[in-house]
Amino acid sequence: MNLTINGEVKHFEDGMNALDIAGKLPGDVKKTALAAKLDGQVISLVQPIQGDHVLELLTFDDEDGRKTLRHTASHVLAQAVLHLNPKAKLAIGPAIENGFYYDFDVEEPFTPEFLAQVEKEMARIIKRNERLERFELPRAEALAFCEKAGQPYKVELIQDLPQDAVISFYRQGDFTDLCAGPHLPSTGKVKAFKLTSIAGAYWRGDEHNKMLQRIYGTAFFDKESLDAYLQRLEEAKKRDHRRLGRELDLFAIFDEGPGFPFFFPKGMVLRNLLEDYWRQIHREHGYEEIKTPIILSRALWERSGHWDHYKNNMYTTRIDDQDFAIKPMNCPGGILVYKRKPWSYRDLPCRSGELGLVHRHELSGALHGLMRVRCFTQDDAHIFMTPEQIKDEIKGVYNLIDQVYSVFGFKYHVELSTRPENSIGTDEMWAQATDGLQGALDELGVNYVVNEGDGAFYGPKIDFHLEDSIGRTWQCGTIQLDMNLPERFDLTYTGPDGEKHRPVMIHRVVFGSIERFIGILTEHFAGAFPLWLSPVQARIMTITNRADQAALALQKQLEAAGLRNEIDLRNEKIGFKIREAQVQKVPYMLVLGDKEAESGMVSVRSRKAGDLGSMSAQAIIDAMVQEVKEKAL
Repeated sequence: MNLTINGEVKHFEDGMNALDIAGKLPGDVKKTALAAKLDGQVISLVQPIQGDHVLELLTFDDEDGRKTLRHTASHVLAQAVLHLNPKAKLAIGPAIENGFYYDFDVEEPFTPEFLAQVEKEMARIIKRNERLERFELPRAEALAFCEKAGQPYKVELIQDLPQDAVISFYRQGDFTDLCAGPHLPSTGKVKAFKLTSIAGAYWRGDEHNKMLQRIYGTAFFDKESLDAYLQRLEEAKKRDHRRLGRELDLFAIFDEGPGFPFFFPKGMVLRNLLEDYWRQIHREHGYEEIKTPIILSRALWERSGHWDHYKNNMYTTRIDDQDFAIKPMNCPGGILVYKRKPWSYRDLPCRSGELGLVHRHELSGALHGLMRVRCFTQDDAHIFMTPEQIKDEIKGVYNLIDQVYSVFGFKYHVELSTRPENSIGTDEMWAQATDGLQGALDELGVNYVVNEGDGAFYGPKIDFHLEDSIGRTWQCGTIQLDMNLPERFDLTYTGPDGEKHRPVMIHRVVFGSIERFIGILTEHFAGAFPLWLSPVQARIMTITNRADQAALALQKQLEAAGLRNEIDLRNEKIGFKIREAQVQKVPYMLVLGDKEAESGMVSVRSRKAGDLGSMSAQAIIDAMVQEVKEKAL
């Protein structure tokens, strides 16, 4: 057989597998290979190959290679749990972005002590280097096999498969699991793993189903990479925005409102600074701000398609015996604003922005601080334009988003998401919309990944994934091109020919959600916000009460310069006051004692640089004002 590997055609004997082929290639390919792709399809390294194909060997550097390793780790986890608790019922155990998990139905909740036992048992299974063997069964035999094993969740999964589906299992030693695969050749390849946490999870994510016990873990190709990842996890714990939000008195979520954040005075300063910046940059880019109602009629949501495609995530109510919904998105309101008057091609593009509060019903198990909430403010904008303006407008939006992320020091990567299965609209609309987004990215020279089938139900989209200071990524900005809603709402403009034409619509956000963006910023900066964003920019502290009058005069000077400050005149030791200000991550500490009160100077400490020595009040004020003006990081 002839196999194309890295663009080069090589001849091998029919029936060889990818692992054997890797052994005949130069370098350490056989040692590092975890799985393979045959004509784009991921396969196990030990699957026999017949005929001519394109073969790609996958390592941990490849997403599918990582998934294969971590999926096998989840099977090792399930096997270990069954060894320790034979009555456990198995649910599902997929690989996820940074690791894997497995869900179990058990009589008693798992404990940290049990997790330690599971890790030891996993290590024994890995040491035995048990082979993973794939086999298939007809539907009736597969059902009987799982029923005999006392695994009702596997029975349910088989029953939900299409009648013509191939039903496959993987066996390793005394453990067998229903699974499509692929997997590593043996358990010994799972060399570096760690179980990280226990959580509750509803079966199939449905809160009406039974709550299961979920064990999370991660696995890497080598211990060095695992240790580096675990170190990042520890750093992430220190940066947890939920803890910092309380400690810095910014925001919190109370039991009385799960998923509904409270912002405190200092948190509102931060929030308002972000919104003010949003308004400023949108004015500069030709947007006008609008505001639309929070509750709108069912008829509107039916027309937009949300009632059919999104109803389970919407909060509904009845007013005057009619159905209404609290808006989960701002788009239909923005469309009604466009429809308020006739438009000419000379008026387009029409760019309108809204900081709109939306509500979405999220499962309680999915809620996570400000990152996943039930009400949040989307920094939406909608652009209505002619088809000829698509590329220029997409490029304009891209440049605006790039400008904003640069201010916060974020690196990012871009994904283009294409048509999903539950989409609305014609093939022609989708092709034109997708070509418009792709063409704009190509003209800008942007590197991007195509994310097949992950677009919105009404159109394709460009997603921006931010990378924070410890290497995590967050999906924030998005640009969605929509030709369906203008059709559904019969939007028009008058063209140069005097006829009515259909505009094209862009939906886009920059922050994504103000709340989530604040959570990301809090973790990115570990609560030590740059000066322009810090709720308190300086704290004035006195060494003796004889400096109180000088401190109050300095406070007036700071306020006159527009600098946010606090003053600490307490009869406490200055070291205590400084430590307290550092814990609160105040950027500048301005210390006044007898000497400073007499000389008119200020002893300045910086959160980042430490003791800066004595400066005149005007000098430190000028330096701070300039730092704020530059939005320095």
